[in-house]
Amino acid sequence: MENPTDTAAGPRETGGPLAGTVVADLSRALAGPHAAMLLGDLGARVIKVERPGSGDDTRGWGPPFAGPQEEPVSTYFLSCNRNKESVELDLKAEEGREQLTRLLRVADVLVENFRPGVLDRLGFGAERLRAINPRLVVCSITGFGHDGPEGGRAGYDQIAQGEAGLMSLTGPDPHTPTKSGVPIGDLLAGMNGAQGVLAALYERERTGRGRIVRTSLLSSIVGVHAFQGTRWTVAGEVPRAMGNHHPSIAPYGAFACADGVLQVSVASEGQWDRFAALVGLEPGDSRFASNADRVANREELTAELERRFKEDGRDRWLERLTGIGIPCGALRTIDEVYEWEQTRSQGLVIEVDHPGLGRIELPGPAIRFDPDGAAEDEPAGDGRTAPTGGHRPPPMLGQHTAAVLAWLDATAGERT
Repeated sequence: MENPTDTAAGPRETGGPLAGTVVADLSRALAGPHAAMLLGDLGARVIKVERPGSGDDTRGWGPPFAGPQEEPVSTYFLSCNRNKESVELDLKAEEGREQLTRLLRVADVLVENFRPGVLDRLGFGAERLRAINPRLVVCSITGFGHDGPEGGRAGYDQIAQGEAGLMSLTGPDPHTPTKSGVPIGDLLAGMNGAQGVLAALYERERTGRGRIVRTSLLSSIVGVHAFQGTRWTVAGEVPRAMGNHHPSIAPYGAFACADGVLQVSVASEGQWDRFAALVGLEPGDSRFASNADRVANREELTAELERRFKEDGRDRWLERLTGIGIPCGALRTIDEVYEWEQTRSQGLVIEVDHPGLGRIELPGPAIRFDPDGAAEDEPAGDGRTAPTGGHRPPPMLGQHTAAVLAWLDATAGERT
């Protein structure tokens, strides 16, 4: 797949729903960069503004690093900065602030995840941003919200997972609170930020004016409590971690078999009847007759099932369960996921030419766009998985400074 060409003349012509949209990305770490990357996946031109010399904090987060020792590249940085250009600006200096002002005059979106008050101290508070560009949509991501009694707190993902209750729901038992294996608060905040930007851009088509979109790690985690939240707010129950089993459905979870672990979800009485017959249980057994009975007697049911599952291997059980229409699956390691043909068929692995690393593979975007007139049975290709017509590698620090500043010179006065 060819990478779109960098030009100093203007936004890259790559197509996609956000083609022609310019995003100024002042964010660092993960939540803001993830939001900006999602916009870049949709075709926006994302210009990442970084500190001279050091850049985004994640450029130094590792190991693991890739490339030569004298110029190592953080794999963490690579994960959240595809489809961007990098510009070095010192926002503590007058010249850097002037260049940022020029960029914001022509930008459609600003993404930032500073602590509350930092942008104001840099001279880019809400009123100033409106004066610079009334059409600007601002995406502001914080740790615990921009206001409230603890709005000024720094927000790091694991801290937010704990404060927002997620760790109390995750882990083998109520006594072992456990963080998610990925920084889920950051990622959810990035997704919510991008969603808010899209809504604000749509609204701008009617009003001609931008607005500030706010989200936080706290709100993003609380916002996905789902049925665990209503267990407390409605039923008055405090949910607790219970390992790899569903709190409201049984059997639904992970079970040991002869040579590994499989996952099974039996979510209806019809499925239970078929499942019970397959594993040698009496469907009408009073202990397990209804889902409520099975949840109440979960430990006994789990012991019965694992005794039966251990009689054969995982793949054999998966074949049998799939054959009678029971949702089931293996537990894959990350390397197995990226080698899985189904993963690759969905465009979830992309190739880019990195200026320092050469040809590399990256996790791909979760959204696919079929081209007009594409048949449902047509094999997936670059045009269906990349609405921009191609992906750009995460940039080297300052790689596009000269080109972007030249573009700002060429477009001075064209947009206000």
